[in-house]
Amino acid sequence: MNEELMDFLQPFMRHDNDNGSPEVQIALLTFEVTQLQEHLVAHAKDVDAKRSLLKKVARRRKFLKYLKTNDLQKYNLVSKKLKLKV
Repeated sequence: MNEELMDFLQPFMRHDNDNGSPEVQIALLTFEVTQLQEHLVAHAKDVDAKRSLLKKVARRRKFLKYLKTNDLQKYNLVSKKLKLKV
């Protein structure tokens, strides 16, 4: 992974090699969504990127729902750190 991504994910990791916890998955998807949004500003007619963006947002929503039902405290923390609507 590149340095920018690792810096973005570091606050959410439970340990050094953590890439499967819901918090990290949500952060990773948020990073990817941000990248796709920037891409779509320059390439508004890129239908594949729009579809990919919608899929990633839906997947992130599922992870957030899972985290909310299983650990409300972590859900609130992740939402606040990533500045997501709650």
